[in-house]
Amino acid sequence: MKKKLLGETDILTHITGLAMQLLYGRDEKLPRFLRRLLLFIPERFSHIAKLSFLHDRLPIFDPQKTNYSVIPINQNIEGAENMTLPIEIIDRLIDRSSVRVIMKKCICRHNYDCSNYPDDVACLFLGESALETPKNWQIIADKDQAKQHARKAVSLGLVPMVGKIRFDSDTLGIVDRGKLMTICFCCECCCLGRFMAPLPAHLMDRLQHPVEGMTIEVTDQCIGCGECIDACYLKAIEIVNGRAVKKDICRLCGRCAARCPQQAIKIRLKNPDVVDDVVNRLLSVVEI
Repeated sequence: MKKKLLGETDILTHITGLAMQLLYGRDEKLPRFLRRLLLFIPERFSHIAKLSFLHDRLPIFDPQKTNYSVIPINQNIEGAENMTLPIEIIDRLIDRSSVRVIMKKCICRHNYDCSNYPDDVACLFLGESALETPKNWQIIADKDQAKQHARKAVSLGLVPMVGKIRFDSDTLGIVDRGKLMTICFCCECCCLGRFMAPLPAHLMDRLQHPVEGMTIEVTDQCIGCGECIDACYLKAIEIVNGRAVKKDICRLCGRCAARCPQQAIKIRLKNPDVVDDVVNRLLSVVEI
């Protein structure tokens, strides 16, 4: 990893963080045009940061500072019949945590006026640094409350993004001490993570890791209807010659398989130790 711009802070991340901090903790929304203005830089962070000059100079792209997975909801995942994903992984992390904070509102759904999912089913943060999140949006939870929150989110079809996400520390104005884990219950329509699509696959590979042992395949049952395209938050699937084809940037979130009316997209898991593997990887980079 090359020397960072301005040490642990860089002007691009700093401006992005300031913009997001003006949106966090506001129960009353700012006027729409102002929200759009503040979100302009976070939305385009990846467009700017995909420049190769910046890859090794922005803290957000350091794999020791950003290491997370999107964990699909177990809907017909072959090989996971005896598991309850993602709940088993989330429960294990909650049980290991010293502090749990539920946000009262999802900053993405709240500010994008989401009409598909409720904005009061929001991020769960684990670890000591979670106490530094905006006070008026904090719900300090015990382990049972945190687990109930996760189950509610998953029951709504919100796919969790779990791990150490440096972008969250920066946008919350929290100094990264390696003590903040994010469990973000993302929607395909509003999550700021969808703006990572412009990043090259090799850069995504070192930051956002598919679940260990999980694969995805478009089978011959595909009729090219395109339903999967709307479900993908990264636009990592396209129709080519009448058939869906996934791109290298696919992170195996499973939304396309859940949406497919033909059940033509198959997710398979060949790892009986997947819960241990994911939990251990995440705990190797963040202390909770």
